[in-house]
Amino acid sequence: MRTYLLSAILLIIVALGSFTLPRLTAQTTYTDAEQQGLNERVTIHFSHVVAENTPKGLAALRFKKLVEQKSGGQIQVALYPNGMLYNDKDEMAALKRNDVQMIAPSYSKISSELPIWSVLDLPFLFENEADVKRIMAGPVGKTLLDAAEKRNIHGLGFWQNGFKQMIAKDKPIKTLADFQGKRMRTMNSMMLKRQAQLLGAEATATSFDEVNLLLDHQTIDIQENTLSNIYSKSFYKQEPYITLSRHGILGYGILMNESFWQSLSPNQQQIIEEAMIETTRYNDQLAKEMNDEDYEHMKAYGTIFYTLPDREVKKWQQKLQPLYDNFRVSEYQNILEDIEKMLKQS
Repeated sequence: MRTYLLSAILLIIVALGSFTLPRLTAQTTYTDAEQQGLNERVTIHFSHVVAENTPKGLAALRFKKLVEQKSGGQIQVALYPNGMLYNDKDEMAALKRNDVQMIAPSYSKISSELPIWSVLDLPFLFENEADVKRIMAGPVGKTLLDAAEKRNIHGLGFWQNGFKQMIAKDKPIKTLADFQGKRMRTMNSMMLKRQAQLLGAEATATSFDEVNLLLDHQTIDIQENTLSNIYSKSFYKQEPYITLSRHGILGYGILMNESFWQSLSPNQQQIIEEAMIETTRYNDQLAKEMNDEDYEHMKAYGTIFYTLPDREVKKWQQKLQPLYDNFRVSEYQNILEDIEKMLKQS
């Protein structure tokens, strides 16, 4: 009896072994180190503060499409437009915490963190979009991105939104006298707040997503922005007078969390960089087209446009000269000199 029992136990053990051994063999694999991570999906959470039907919003959509196509879906880009996650006061801190991996703040906003970027807020610095594109693609752009790198922020590039115009509630801004006593919304930039004060207005610095609330509460009289932003946010419906002053540029630095960037493989970094180059070309063309189209839309709506004449432009430039004088004695004066040298070469 004992013999039969022992034989039965041995048969069970052998039977179990016949099922178990192949499984153990299948689990014992050797992985090439170069192949590790290829099947891991990476998600870039990309937050920005404007609508999707703007140059920046559409460029973000194009960037998402290109990255996901080039990576075969391995890299996903989750977009959060319109300040859905963070407004322009909070997005830089969120980037540093890696709560989001990518943002596209205005040059003016970046200047509060990196003062050298405030050179781009100097009024009447550029005359046309071609000069902006050429200079930002050269050594000046590299200097600005290098400054971000020193703060552990990886700079990917620049997207443009064209020239800013003055927009008013009661009457068009035609002369310097029209700024007197007016409450002017500005971005939170020392350069732009000082600009408003020199023009004779009272500066009210606030985030982009709060502007319509200020208009509803009638706490601002004038502001500056590009035509595409004015149209997308319907500012023209409460401020129907637009002065085509082209007094400053509005653009965005495309920034990524440095630790996140370093965690990516060289191939993943290359995919992102290639997508950024293609998207920037797309953005450059799109910004001009949209500003032109939105001008026509607002004109058809009944918005009143006034083109600032050259004689008045010179008066504005004289009034704003202290901004240049102050910058020339700052520690960042070299970048202004570099820009001016390049502009003379055009």
